[in-house]
Amino acid sequence: MIINNIEIRWFGHSSFQIINQNDGRVIYIDPYNLPSLDNIQKADYIFITHSHYDHCSLADMEKVVKENCVIVVTPDAQSKVVRFKVPVNILLMEPNQEIVFGNLKLTSIPAYNVDKHFHPKEENWVGYILKFINENITIYHSGDTDLIPEMQKLTGYCQKDKEFVAILPVGGRYTMTAEEAANAASLIKPTLVIPMHYGSLAGTREDAREFAELCEEKGIKAMILEKS
Repeated sequence: MIINNIEIRWFGHSSFQIINQNDGRVIYIDPYNLPSLDNIQKADYIFITHSHYDHCSLADMEKVVKENCVIVVTPDAQSKVVRFKVPVNILLMEPNQEIVFGNLKLTSIPAYNVDKHFHPKEENWVGYILKFINENITIYHSGDTDLIPEMQKLTGYCQKDKEFVAILPVGGRYTMTAEEAANAASLIKPTLVIPMHYGSLAGTREDAREFAELCEEKGIKAMILEKS
């Protein structure tokens, strides 16, 4: 799908490719189980939310990394991303930090479980807010999280004449259920919400459909992306 010249592709689970068609820059967030294609676009940026293997996959990063690629990771994932055949730029990110890459402002937000042990708050894992300044669109990739109080701060991103896309996990067990994710969407109030973290290790497409239906009932536009 394309919004304001920003293309969003889903590769399954929590793996996304985002391309700014205005400047050609290619971003991957938590690349995992990427197709082994000779023509898959190489990454200018790779953003990793935390060190779990299904979010920080060296094998998948190697498919798209190129010389001088910028890789933003949480400190616990740093040791997994230093073994590439080409030189890369590794930047560390903890919650509530900001990095500016020209037209792109990257901000981190906490991501954690409130009633499960899989993603403890003290690990300082993150979700990412990507604000494309010239394109008037902001994308929030929540990482692995439950509905947390910090999401309240995101309501300001939905402004007149600007797009705010939220990408939320819906598969349950490790993250939010469909109902919990719909409540998170209701709190955040994006212009569009996309489900993730289902269909492989946890959750099913039915969870995504339930999430979309609950969002529509709350007056929130939802879209289930087809896997690329």
